[in-house]
Amino acid sequence: MKKELIHVDLSESIIGAAMAVLNGLKPGLDEKLYERALVIELHKRGHQVDQQKEFPVHYEGQHIGTLIPDLIVDGHVIADPKVVTTFHETHIAQMLGYLNITGLKLALLLNFKNARLEWKRIVN
Repeated sequence: MKKELIHVDLSESIIGAAMAVLNGLKPGLDEKLYERALVIELHKRGHQVDQQKEFPVHYEGQHIGTLIPDLIVDGHVIADPKVVTTFHETHIAQMLGYLNITGLKLALLLNFKNARLEWKRIVN
């Protein structure tokens, strides 16, 4: 039995926005520059974006720190711009942790390292 993908239209819009940013800026820049440009492009496409929203992390009822995902789009999807040679298990594990803490179900890793955008869906 095939599972249905969640947030398909939103995912496609985020990936399309990331492609537009990469086409405009080209590869080779700092992650933060792509992040800021992606916020502009997502707003242009009618999305609401929370940038660097803080989530408290608790253990045994005590506050132990704060989790800060790069972008949350329309309150449903974490978008995490990267400039890396390739995605590693640590990137995936980090996104699963973010999904766990935020209560969201989908994260997108977006790699701006090369001329062609690489992306990966992480579902919790």
